[in-house]
Amino acid sequence: MTPDTAPSPRSLATASGLLLGTLAAAMALGAAIGWAVGSGGLGLLVGALVGIPLGALVVYQVFGRGQNA
Repeated sequence: MTPDTAPSPRSLATASGLLLGTLAAAMALGAAIGWAVGSGGLGLLVGALVGIPLGALVVYQVFGRGQNA
């Protein structure tokens, strides 16, 4: 017996990687900007606060497009 549709290559690991990657990139960018202005720790915090919803948006965009295609 063969399944009617192939399994989706997107998984929980893919979503986790997107979330963590986006969060890490936002934190690194925030820390770099904060360091240039004089407070790397505050920039890191702001990067984390921006990165959490940004990561959720990236996952929503990737998984939302796959469901409609």
